[in-house]
Amino acid sequence: MDKRLYDVTALGELLIDFTENGTSAQGNPLMEANPGGAPCNVLAMLTRLGKKTAFIGKVGKDMFGNQLKEAVEETGIDTRNLVIDDTVHTTLAFVHTYPDGDRDFSFYRDPGADMMLSRDEVQKDLIESSRIFHFGTLSSTHEGVREATRYAIDVARNAGCIITFDPNLREPLWKSLEDARKEIEYGLTKCDVLKISDNEVEFLFNTTDYDEGARLLQEKYHIPLILITMGKDGSRAYYKDLCVSADPFLQEHTIETTGAGDTFCASILNYVLVHGLEGLTEENLREMLVFANAAASLITTRKGALRVMPTKEEVLSFIASRS
Repeated sequence: MDKRLYDVTALGELLIDFTENGTSAQGNPLMEANPGGAPCNVLAMLTRLGKKTAFIGKVGKDMFGNQLKEAVEETGIDTRNLVIDDTVHTTLAFVHTYPDGDRDFSFYRDPGADMMLSRDEVQKDLIESSRIFHFGTLSSTHEGVREATRYAIDVARNAGCIITFDPNLREPLWKSLEDARKEIEYGLTKCDVLKISDNEVEFLFNTTDYDEGARLLQEKYHIPLILITMGKDGSRAYYKDLCVSADPFLQEHTIETTGAGDTFCASILNYVLVHGLEGLTEENLREMLVFANAAASLITTRKGALRVMPTKEEVLSFIASRS
């Protein structure tokens, strides 16, 4: 598997995040059109860390679709399976940022091009030539793209790929939260590595005891490596009988948290590519979490995510400055 052409292929949404960037002379909010979408943010960070990546998804044949294609290619992500839709516009998200950096999303996606990807548009050989296949649940909110996602997961499993999953729950995009729960649970049955946030653990198990949430995930789904992100409380890794915690790198200059979870996720996948999933030690898990927490912290000081991911050297320098 080490000789495969791509390190990571991801399937999912690619959209424009309109983020607030000051106010006009009339007092109206100014919005900046940032390239966004969790899967490509993950790939952008992996590419920055020297890995070869590819994306499977769909955008509209419009100014935003063109902007996204150019941005993704500019970062070095392979776009051979980025499909252009002639009839449906690119998905848009408007992001409101609170003073503490947290966010609220308003989506324009009924329909949006990303949810129109079909099974027959997924390039099977691309997945088969990848070491890791990564996905989330925004590509399972509607029937057609859900079928495409499940087909891609099956191809990845049959090809012996490591399968990684980030639920990335966005409640406004689901017809019902029960649908969201079902699709998250489906992903949990398929993955080898799970990156999940504290609020998603609460959603699934109605508990803020994250150790208990991890125990339930391991017991029910037998996932080899589980990462729980907890914002300002840091992160935890669960592997076999090991549980390792790492403190966050809190920033005085946080602008927004967009892309922090994706940067963390990419850092974890990069570690798995280098070290594999067998025989990880407590020291391995701590090293993995510290780097991922530091990378996620750095991205919160920058506007957007996809184009401004930190380098390995930046992350290591940042860690050294805090030690």
